[in-house]
Formats: sequence, C-alpha cells, structure tokens
Amino acid sequence: MTVLRVGGFTPLSTTDWPGMLAAVVFCQGCPWRCRYCHNPDLIPARGEYEIPWETVLAFLHRRQGLLDGVVFSGGEPTLQTSLADAMREVRALGFQIGLHTGGMYPEKLEAVLPLVDWVGMDVKAPFAVYPRITGATGSGGRAQAGLQQVLASGVDHEIRTTVHPVLLSNADLADMARDLAARGVKHYVIQAFRSQGCQDKGLCWNTERDQPLQAVGEDLAGWFEDFSVRV
Repeated sequence: MTVLRVGGFTPLSTTDWPGMLAAVVFCQGCPWRCRYCHNPDLIPARGEYEIPWETVLAFLHRRQGLLDGVVFSGGEPTLQTSLADAMREVRALGFQIGLHTGGMYPEKLEAVLPLVDWVGMDVKAPFAVYPRITGATGSGGRAQAGLQQVLASGVDHEIRTTVHPVLLSNADLADMARDLAARGVKHYVIQAFRSQGCQDKGLCWNTERDQPLQAVGEDLAGWFEDFSVRV
C-alpha cells in the first residue's frame, strides 16, 4: 500500500507545469532550510494537516480526461521512498507526471526519472555558495549531481532560479548562466522572489534591486535556447 505524506494539494494549476493543466501534490518534508522558502509548513517530516494519499487518488479518479497531468512538488518529493509507487498509480490513471525537485537526492532522483514526463529543477545559486541559501553543508555538490541526472535523462525539463538581491548578485547570475550553459542546460528561467509564505523578515523587507530583473535577463538570454524571466 502506497503511503505518501501529502502536506497540501492544488486541484488545478496552469503555472506549476507550463502549458499543462495539472493538479499539484505537495509532498511533506525537506532537508534544506532555504531562506526564501514559501512553503515552510512543508519542511518538517510530518505536517499538521496531511491529506491521505487515498483522498488524492479518489479526486484524480474523478478528473480523468479533464487534467493533463499531476505534478509532485514539495517540500522535496524525492525524500519519500513511496514516491515511485505514487507516480505509477497516477500514471495508471492516464495522467502525465511532472516533478519539482531541488536535486538533493541524486540517487533517488535517478530512480524516478524514468517515470517522469517533465522536471522543474531549482538551481538556487552558484554551486560553491549553495549553503548561503540552503543552510546545508555540501548542498551544492548534491544539487550539481542532481542536475547532471536530469540532463542525462533526456526528460523534458526546466531549470530555474529564484532571485533575491540580498542572496544573488547580478555577477552571481552571470556566473551561473555561463556554468549552466556549459553543462548543457538549454531551458532556463529566472524568477523574482515573492514574499508570500517567507518567514525571513529581512528578505521580505529588503527586495529593492539596482537593476530590474528583466534587464538582467537580457544579458543572460543569449546563453540558452529557451530563456525567460518571471516577475
């Protein structure tokens, strides 16, 4: 019996998987403590208001033919050992499978990628300074390995970075763009920090930029086949 710890559920989203009508399953638990996290309630291994996996499946049964896919988000979905079984159950209902990940469990990520149609992976900073955001020693190396798994898999994907001016400078973004392009990233998105859900008051109160993010993006776009800025 599949026991997936579900901390939240969105029945319909048009933004979590670009171009798709999808339900979103928010998996409980994350090993990192990113300063700008907008889902802090999903960080603990157990949530106060968890939704039974059977309830999610019952909803999806009723939406067969009405939704394109289901995105497993988080938290960090690959933290949970039952993720692959949950994905198989959803695919058996006829849905495509999307995955949001930070790549921090590269071995587990490799195991589920054959079950996935699309991946949205967060690359949070230049790998050498990852703990600046995640608060976790060694997180950059794990994320780098996770990225390599995504790129090697051939699965359709989007690599994206959330940008807060306190945490990432324009020079950081330029260094990241060059590095990601050299690794073979072709689809890259930078997205503005949003204060909703963030518990770091220092970040919420200090969001002014010297240069609009769109203007920064103009300097990065040439490195990628597909590049966009979300504000």
